[in-house]
Amino acid sequence: MILDCQCGEKKFVVPDNAIPAAGRLVQCSFCGNKWTQFPITKKVTKEPMNFSAKKEVIKKPAKVLPIIQKERNFSTPIKKKKIVKKRSGPSIYSKEYLEKKHGISIDESKKNTSINKSNKKVPQSYFGFYSYLIVFLFTVTSIIGILNLTKEIIIFNFPFTQVYIEYLFENLNNFGILFRDAFNLY
Repeated sequence: MILDCQCGEKKFVVPDNAIPAAGRLVQCSFCGNKWTQFPITKKVTKEPMNFSAKKEVIKKPAKVLPIIQKERNFSTPIKKKKIVKKRSGPSIYSKEYLEKKHGISIDESKKNTSINKSNKKVPQSYFGFYSYLIVFLFTVTSIIGILNLTKEIIIFNFPFTQVYIEYLFENLNNFGILFRDAFNLY
């Protein structure tokens, strides 16, 4: 049976046996309206079809649908057949598919051969982020140390660099004081 909400916005399909003869309290899930629903008793009368010599032209074939819905029992849903499309072409794990789609070639000869211990390849180690960070810090520390050892020679040969070198070492001392204070507080 089809229930119409009093707000007129929603319709609900309910099995016929869900509403007893005494009625049942139902609620619209759209607007929250509650009402007592009694079973709907509409009798469908089948009229005999008139086969006359005249041909009737149906202008709107959509009018056939309500006739079918009246005869249909709403307590049993109509099941539609699921159409399964079969894939054409090679399997996604086959050698042909991998070569065609991804450019991966699989050699069967390499798969079946056993690896000797003497022919075993040693995995290569790569430089990661932390390795680059350590090398960078070591390089910067080395350059500052060399600059500290040779600052008198550089200032003697290039007097305009005295201001820059003094500022650099003054800032490094300030950062050292900040780090020491941060660790001493905790």
